[in-house]
Amino acid sequence: MIASRINKRSQHVWLAVVMCLLGGATTQADEKDGRLDIYFIDVEGGAATLFVTPQGESLLIDSGYPDLGGRDRDRILKVAKEVAGRTQIDHAAVSHWHLDHYGNHAALSTQIPIKNFWDRGIPDSLTEDKNFDTRIVDYRAASQNKSKALKPGDMLPLKPGKTPLSVKIVTASGDVIPNDGPANPFAAEHKPQAEDKSDNAKSVSFLLKFGKFSFLCCGDLTWNTEAKLMTPNNPLGKVEMFMVTHHGLEVSNNPVLVKAIDPRVAVMCNGPTKGGHKQTQETLRQVKSLQALFQLHRNVALKPDEQTPAEFIANSGTTAECKGINVKASVAPDGNSYTVRIIPDGKVHTFETR
Repeated sequence: MIASRINKRSQHVWLAVVMCLLGGATTQADEKDGRLDIYFIDVEGGAATLFVTPQGESLLIDSGYPDLGGRDRDRILKVAKEVAGRTQIDHAAVSHWHLDHYGNHAALSTQIPIKNFWDRGIPDSLTEDKNFDTRIVDYRAASQNKSKALKPGDMLPLKPGKTPLSVKIVTASGDVIPNDGPANPFAAEHKPQAEDKSDNAKSVSFLLKFGKFSFLCCGDLTWNTEAKLMTPNNPLGKVEMFMVTHHGLEVSNNPVLVKAIDPRVAVMCNGPTKGGHKQTQETLRQVKSLQALFQLHRNVALKPDEQTPAEFIANSGTTAECKGINVKASVAPDGNSYTVRIIPDGKVHTFETR
């Protein structure tokens, strides 16, 4: 079903050809081309998403696993420096305090300047991580104990441009923005799960808007907090692009959120054996407007027809075979259209913003 929608919306062949021919002229956002670029960096089941605004300002949300021979750190640096052409990270945010999300903030700061650190506030301890007290030391040092705590309703201080750009915090520390807006027609589909006492439920969620384009990233936010945000009303409206929550695990991606935001494009930052769960895949298939689902990895436990078509999967092998291929979205200067591709050589898929 998703594949058939993709084919209908991806027939702008002439534009795809132009994009490919222009090559370097369209590969990165800066002060000259006016585009907003989003890089979904493969950190194999962790998360690291880099935004470069039309003003040349950068925002990194999460930073993958530490150690592993510097694998995730080096993949992020390669995208930031070599692909996106950045000499610094203006804003580095942490969605929550699990190692696959904040693991390289400190290490990155020794290789590229980070100007501002954002998080939900640093807790004194973490029940699920008995070593948190020692692991957080490097982050405190890198941020010089000056990281800024985010709460629902806060706006990141990004530089303004010709096309309005904003990043609003919609959840943090288990709290959510006011449940204003129209009634959520999917509210009745919420079936409460057991209380999640982990830091996942306290994830910071980011709602980016660029003209008519919108993008939602909820870290590892879990089922009941998603419902708290989205019932009985929908305060987010419809979202153009959705970063599938929690790597596509079934303890997240509550239908009351996923169906209500009705994304046109979804990107799943999963690993070969982590995330991309069958239940989440089924929920996404029920999204009325979804035209394309991109996965950073093929879920090796699922059959081909249980996940997105192969052309929308960046890495198809196991971890041992992984080349760390990434997905990039690029939004037009007016926010009225955007492209998504597996970089560097994947087919350019073009979408018009609602």
